[in-house]
Amino acid sequence: MLGRSFWRETRASYAFVERNINLIKRYWGWEVVWLIYSIVNALSITFIGKAIGAITGETFSEATINATILYLIVGTLVWHYLAVVFDAIAESVQWERWEGTIEYTFMAPISRLTHMLGTTVFAVLWGLLHTAIILLAVALFFQIDLSKANFGGATLILLVGSLSFIGLGIVAAVLPLLFPERGAQMTNIVKATILLVSGVYYPVSVLPTWMQPAAAISPATYVLEGMRQALQHGAGPTVLARPYLLPLFLSGVLLIPLGLWVFLRGERYAKQTGRLKRNG
Repeated sequence: MLGRSFWRETRASYAFVERNINLIKRYWGWEVVWLIYSIVNALSITFIGKAIGAITGETFSEATINATILYLIVGTLVWHYLAVVFDAIAESVQWERWEGTIEYTFMAPISRLTHMLGTTVFAVLWGLLHTAIILLAVALFFQIDLSKANFGGATLILLVGSLSFIGLGIVAAVLPLLFPERGAQMTNIVKATILLVSGVYYPVSVLPTWMQPAAAISPATYVLEGMRQALQHGAGPTVLARPYLLPLFLSGVLLIPLGLWVFLRGERYAKQTGRLKRNG
């Protein structure tokens, strides 16, 4: 009985993965536009590192310029992956509303955990694919030196860091559920705030003093710094464990159950107040 129930829920989760893939196929034109924009954005930011001498009027060694370029590339790619994961989960309710399927999905005889599991699996896979394509495009313009990289440490940071952003995405997904007219815009504000304080393109030490505590509680800060330590300085899992992996694991363990708890209560309130049927 337990085995049949497990496989039934697994198939139901995969159904959400397959449905999201079909949505990508349906709106492939928009996905191409977004991918091209992301590639151009990544290249534009990375060219800032190459132009550091021209911008400042100073002469820098090639090693310094290459280190700056790699710093920006890592920040750009890691943030893009995290943002894709966050968006795919946070906007899942809005997609239901746009497609006119929100009532069917939320009234279907499946658990919300099953629903969110399928959504998060798709988000991680789509984020990895999207980021890999951008990495290939950037590699055509810049020589990326990863001779010192510890890929085992980088992989662990990315996987454990994904847990926190899955939790954040689930928490943010309740906003379009509760606020049909402006919930999607509110998720973008959350993402933009994380981008500002997490040291994506600069060390958090340059932030105003009053903003730095926000960086300390942002999971993205630990993912970005951990990835830079692994890819630029060769830090392995043992070195990364205490300062980066442990905080990320704890935040993921906290945020995923918190996200599900918040979402379930938001769903209950939306059903009671008729917000599922409303369109933004």
